[in-house]
Amino acid sequence: MTRIYLDHAATSPLRPEARAAVEEGFALWANPSSPHAEGRKARALLEDARERCKRALGWDGELIFTAGASEVATLALHHAQAGARLVSAVEHDCILGAAKQAERLAIRPDGALDLDMLREAVQRERPLVAVQHVNSETGNRQDLTAIAEIVNDAGGLLLADCAQSAGKIALPSCDMAIVSAHKFGGPIGIGALLLRDFALLEPTGGHERGYRRGTENLPGALGITAALEADVPYLGADVLAARDRLAETVRTAGGTWLADTLSAPTPFVNALAMPQMSATAQVMRFDMAGFAVSQGSACSSGTMKTSHVMTAMSVDADVADRTIRVSFGWNTTAEQIDAFATAWKDMN
Repeated sequence: MTRIYLDHAATSPLRPEARAAVEEGFALWANPSSPHAEGRKARALLEDARERCKRALGWDGELIFTAGASEVATLALHHAQAGARLVSAVEHDCILGAAKQAERLAIRPDGALDLDMLREAVQRERPLVAVQHVNSETGNRQDLTAIAEIVNDAGGLLLADCAQSAGKIALPSCDMAIVSAHKFGGPIGIGALLLRDFALLEPTGGHERGYRRGTENLPGALGITAALEADVPYLGADVLAARDRLAETVRTAGGTWLADTLSAPTPFVNALAMPQMSATAQVMRFDMAGFAVSQGSACSSGTMKTSHVMTAMSVDADVADRTIRVSFGWNTTAEQIDAFATAWKDMN
């Protein structure tokens, strides 16, 4: 049986270009921080990857390579030169875990941040506000242009979690951004903190200009760069059309297509609920039928608790318990989505 993978929001398969670049990096095994000729060669390649990565992302500030989004969240939230930490109530677990004492910002039922409450919350000395660009469970995109204006007008800093958007759509206006390679076809174990200026961050010592400890991951840096430079649309027109057909199948069968209620849905991540079957049962049955889907974020899908994202959006608890996530990536095909739509209809 040929399996169909529709869980790209958790991890997307490695692009061939990224695989080749990683293998090149493994052949250049020297430590980029070593002063000898081998180390200097590795350093030159690392710095070239840094500049290419920034160029591919359209970022004209600084870039610190990390081990992934969770490390970026900890770096930014623990070491930003800012005051109070404010995070939206629908942030990824890595943000909420790194900012356990932060004030939670309310979300409207359509998934958008409540901007009126944000205007009140930022009235303090140099707050740091963390908001996910594209939500990892619903696919809803926040209006970070409006959010950045409010935060910056108050003298604060905006940290945009772009783990689900980088490499797919243009980065938003922000002071710092989180990038994770394995969400768009790069290797696992490499990410980046983008920041407008190094002065925004307290140095912690070590490598990466003194902001991160640990030997630099040259193979990973080459891999993330190659994935970002892939010159093809992340989702083709045929895939987008198949997504629309899936949405219509769900609606016609009496299911819930959550994007219908969202303020700014994106096609990469889709939340849908069957009329009766629990999400846990759906994930298991689809897995046995050859489809990889998930129940919310991969970091929390192993638990039985109701999604904090659904709770923050005031989604009916019964609907939330029947909602699964289907997410698409660079190698998803229209035929795969159509096959899933047929399986969903038959299972329903």
